[in-house]
This record gives sequence, C-alpha cells and structure tokens, in this order.
Amino acid sequence: MRVVSGSAGGRKLIAPDGFDVRPTTDKVKESVFNIIQFEIEGRRMLDLFAGSGQMGIEALSRGAEHVVFVDNSRKSLDAVRQNVSAVGFTDRATVISGDSLDYLRRCGQKFGIVFLDPPYHNGLIPRVFELLPDLLERGAVVICETKSDEALPDGFGGFTAAKTYKYSSIKITLYRNKNTAEVE
Repeated sequence: MRVVSGSAGGRKLIAPDGFDVRPTTDKVKESVFNIIQFEIEGRRMLDLFAGSGQMGIEALSRGAEHVVFVDNSRKSLDAVRQNVSAVGFTDRATVISGDSLDYLRRCGQKFGIVFLDPPYHNGLIPRVFELLPDLLERGAVVICETKSDEALPDGFGGFTAAKTYKYSSIKITLYRNKNTAEVE
C-alpha cells in the first residue's frame, strides 16, 4: 500500500493487522483520484471509517487543505497517526477516535470531499446520508466504496448518485449535488 501521486507519491503506508480493515487497492484508489483530480486542491475532506487513512493521505498528497480521519478502532487510528506522520502531514490532519455517526451529529464542519468505506453490508451508508447534507459544501462530492452487490440509495439531501464504477468485487459510487452534478 502506497501513496499513488502528489507530494508524497510513492511513500509506503501501513495498515493495521487483522481482517477488520480492507485497504482500498492502489488500482481503485488511483481511479477514484483520477475521477476527482480537479476537485481536490484546497478542499477539506472527511475520511469516515478511515481504516489506515490512505484515502485521506492521498488527498493531502494531491493538495487537499485538511483531512479529518474518523474511526472507532484503536489499531486503525494508530495506523492513521503513523501514516500521517510518516508522510509529514500532521499539520493538515485531524484524527478523531469515536463512532462515525456520533461524529457527524456533533462535528459542525463543512467538507468538500467525503469518502465512506464502512464495513460492508451493515446498512451504515443510508444512516450516514441522513446526517451528512448539512456538512457538505456547495459542489461537494461524496464517494462510497462498497461491495459490488451492495445496494445504495439513488440520492440523499439534494445529492444524487451521479456515477458508479465497478472494479471486480468493489463498487465506487459518486454522489453530487443535483444542481451541480456533472456527467462523467
């Protein structure tokens, strides 16, 4: 697992041991960031269910202003902290320990990019969607990583599923504001 591109491109990252974390493959990560490449610079990102933090770190490497990493696993948070420190982004990262839904209820910040990769088939994404609309900047993009057979809502709070990409058993779904959705 590595940072694909940007100022920290090529740097290796660690993932926590065990089966609780499924790091996004480099191929999928590179594809996601190619899709949103012109939307990263200077934006704030939320990496919810952060795991190793690699998606947020990739965004920082490509010019994101700040990333908030949220996870409830101590092992994951230790990996995020080590990875953020190893690539020199501690001043542009906030690492939050706790339940993702609780964080959304109390955070009060706005984000331009949100990456969601919760445990598969647990029904968390629709619950996140209930809390997310007030936390999104105008023109925000929400990226969901799920199993390819997992059904997601067509939209939420003014956002619509703009495009879906499949990579073997993984599905990436991009949500955009209905008023600013672009055709990919």
